[in-house]
Amino acid sequence: MIAYVKGSLAFVDERSAVVDVGGIGWLVNVSSATASRLPARGTAVQLFTYHQSGENGQALHGFLTQEELRMFTLLISVSGIGPKVASAILGAMTPQEIILCIVAQDAVALSKAPGVGKKTAQRVMLELKDKIKSAGEDIGESAAVNFSSATTGGAKQDATDALLALGYGRTEAVQAVLEVADSNMSAETIIRLALKKLAR
Repeated sequence: MIAYVKGSLAFVDERSAVVDVGGIGWLVNVSSATASRLPARGTAVQLFTYHQSGENGQALHGFLTQEELRMFTLLISVSGIGPKVASAILGAMTPQEIILCIVAQDAVALSKAPGVGKKTAQRVMLELKDKIKSAGEDIGESAAVNFSSATTGGAKQDATDALLALGYGRTEAVQAVLEVADSNMSAETIIRLALKKLAR
């Protein structure tokens, strides 16, 4: 198992990078978001990797952060989601944004990723809803995971419903509520603070 590749960046395009490690060039598949954040050619780089092995051969998929790698691993655990689609999702959204979509059950936002239709987005939300409860802290969005326990009622859910009624998107409403709410706040207070945040 190859945990990471560390060396000099020899080549990069929108879908792959070549890392020179001791004179050997390692071809690593990357998302468009990762490609856009890589340093200049000839600069030192480290990519955390997932080693794909199957009937069609082997491939390395690289990520600048372990959070992205963990989210990639979660995404490919969904039935019908392969590395190509998982990379497309991570190219369009951060791991934190993906978790917020899952928690908020926002298929519309999730389906904006290339190659992801509404049915695929719904399958991702269904199969990962429980998994992110245990993986959320590792991915860096424990607040969003904690919110999932309040989705059946309470001030946070009431505030979210009010923001949705005002025309805000589900994901941005959930994110605003998560960022302003304390456990003892009333729904009215959460709504007021969330509206201030959304207006900025």
